[in-house]
Amino acid sequence: MFINLLAYGIIVSQSFSYIIALSNVQKNLQATSYIELRKLLDKNFRKKFSIVVYTTLCTNTLLTILCSSNPYCLLFITSAIAWVALIADTILTLSGNMPINKIINNWTVENYPDNWATYRKKWLSVFSKRQVANIIGFLSLLIGAVFGL
Repeated sequence: MFINLLAYGIIVSQSFSYIIALSNVQKNLQATSYIELRKLLDKNFRKKFSIVVYTTLCTNTLLTILCSSNPYCLLFITSAIAWVALIADTILTLSGNMPINKIINNWTVENYPDNWATYRKKWLSVFSKRQVANIIGFLSLLIGAVFGL
């Protein structure tokens, strides 16, 4: 439970960082700055964040399976909700943000499409859906940890 909460907390911290500042910062960047920022963020997140995601997926799956012997238990219900939210985030990442990152990673600051802002808008739109899933999942897991034990 502790490792799952810790790992999920790291995932949801990314959502809160975007709510607090990173979305507005990216919306106000010019094309060249945005391209450089996206490339650097993507490179670092691919390298380091996947460990957090895999840890969260594994520990949340294990927690849900272990609690499944009592399907009416609050901890089972909340861990299952958190798991579904995590799967939704993963699907949105793989089908939305990562393909856009791949496109942006092929741009240079000298050579990018005129409609680059459309890609930024689409990326932030997909990420906002991920934020909702992550926050719901983490709060659900937290409720289960506090009231379901």
